[in-house]
Amino acid sequence: MDEQFFPRMLRSARCGTLLLSLASVLLFAQPCRAQVSASHPLNGTQDATPEPAIPAILKAFETFEVVAMPAAHGQKDIDDFILSLIRDPRFPVLVNDIVVECGNVRYQPILDRYIAGENVPFTEVQHVWRDTTVQQMCGASGFYEQLYPLVRSLNQRLPASSRLRVVAADPPIDWSKIQTYEDLTPFFDRDGSIASVMEKEVLSKRRKALILFGIFHLLHGGGPGQGDAVTRYERHYPGRTFVISEFGCYGTGNEPLGDVNAPGGVWPSLLRTKNSRLGSLGLDSFLPSPITTDQDCNVSEAFGANPSETVADQIDAFLYLGPQKSALAEPLPADIALDRAYRSEWLRRMRLVGLPGPSTLEEIDAQIVASAADPMSPPAPRQSIPQEMRLKIRQDCLSRKHPAANTAP
Repeated sequence: MDEQFFPRMLRSARCGTLLLSLASVLLFAQPCRAQVSASHPLNGTQDATPEPAIPAILKAFETFEVVAMPAAHGQKDIDDFILSLIRDPRFPVLVNDIVVECGNVRYQPILDRYIAGENVPFTEVQHVWRDTTVQQMCGASGFYEQLYPLVRSLNQRLPASSRLRVVAADPPIDWSKIQTYEDLTPFFDRDGSIASVMEKEVLSKRRKALILFGIFHLLHGGGPGQGDAVTRYERHYPGRTFVISEFGCYGTGNEPLGDVNAPGGVWPSLLRTKNSRLGSLGLDSFLPSPITTDQDCNVSEAFGANPSETVADQIDAFLYLGPQKSALAEPLPADIALDRAYRSEWLRRMRLVGLPGPSTLEEIDAQIVASAADPMSPPAPRQSIPQEMRLKIRQDCLSRKHPAANTAP
């Protein structure tokens, strides 16, 4: 067992970091290659001009109904930036909703009451993000323990017409009824849940929303099968979403960073991809390709489906917060570290999902203490998926589809 699995799991899904969820897409250690699409050469492109990030994002709401960006994947710098964005006095003037990945739809009434300022015990509100399908990320998130009280506090000082709503978008799982892996299957379609919530609660009502999800839910024209969440709802509501990504692993392999260092550049900055050199690169220059399985359990890289697509086809801008190798990790909240009853339930859920990691509370305790000595969260080393891992992914897929059959690849 990886002795550092638990603290690493609490951190980001940056380049090469292991991320497992209740979906059919797995993000494993993949190489990030600074690749230019053959059909989109660099000719005619130029370095993007850095813009001050918060003013640029607020201005985007004047043109778009939705601004989408990653959050709560263990990257303290990004999460701190989002909290600063929400605190900006211009934010509630331009935005109605904050739609979140770490929010169980079945607890929306509790969330609404809490955000509105009613007397709701915080232990009751914690179910909103602790009891989602993404236990390994949301259940250990310090970001959401800050976000919900922040929005509640801001609303108390805002007129009724400007008060923010936080909208949960994760499937309505009830963990008290989940006893086997098969019990989880109705909740696998997380992108479908996100898209449905967005159409019902935001887009059909012409409300403005900041949506906070992992980047693999947010790409224009991305995702396997029916596509990721943004791809699905854009079939009915095209052109209304502005997608922002972090830099992923770009800048960790001596790539030229002329865009970031352009005259007038500031941190934090936003760099648009349209007609820029960054936008002409392939997506795998920034993000590790997810490993996906089809209905027959064949294993493939998701980014290989359409090699002609560039970053600009799927991402509208990058958020730059400083050198990649100086990124900070989000610490585990003390109330989680000390809540042994919750962490026991957390371990039960991890075993049901089939995730590797610690098997006892004592192992978790040791890893939490050890992780405190390493607050940095740089992108993980770049490495390719070995053939034996691909075979294991296929075998695990076959085992779930045909548990009584011979699952040898």
